[in-house]
Amino acid sequence: MPDSATPCCPPVLRGALSKGDAEELAATLKALADPVRLRLLSFIAAQPEGEACVCHVVDPVGLSQPTVSHHLKLLHQAGLLERDKRGAWVYYRVVPDRLEAIRAALATRAPRPKIAKRA
Repeated sequence: MPDSATPCCPPVLRGALSKGDAEELAATLKALADPVRLRLLSFIAAQPEGEACVCHVVDPVGLSQPTVSHHLKLLHQAGLLERDKRGAWVYYRVVPDRLEAIRAALATRAPRPKIAKRA
């Protein structure tokens, strides 16, 4: 997976994607296409410090620690989260540039302004 400095792929709605770009974007979207992972990403992004320990996200999603860790691992592998091991715990942060790259890839062109007809 690319690091956070690497753009995701070219805009999907503005031209044809290469096979590689389509596969990369699909893998990222697959990581996001799970309600638990979306909730985890949202929860972490909403934290005042911008990060959360695995131990902090288990209760909000109501799943076991191994299950939460698995979902966090998939989000990390997709480049959506960074992680930092501190002692026995792992802290996760959202990668804003990666989310922006996905948003940009799915963005449509701005609509052309309508020209008012003369009376």
